Amino acid sequence: MLDKIALFLVIIGALNWGSIGIFGFDIVGWLFGGQDAIVSRIIFTLVAIAGLWCISFFFKKNDVVE
Repeated sequence: MLDKIALFLVIIGALNWGSIGIFGFDIVGWLFGGQDAIVSRIIFTLVAIAGLWCISFFFKKNDVVE
């Protein structure tokens, strides 16, 4: 469950960075009162922690059931 939450947050971060790169528009900042708003900073921090957590995916054994 924690892996899915982390992956969801990483996807949110990727979409936000994509919108910044393509359109110059920060979705999270826009939704929560700017980049300096406390809620935006909390979301940015959670996305960063989720990204660090997702690094562990590279080292997990992939069990495939046939």
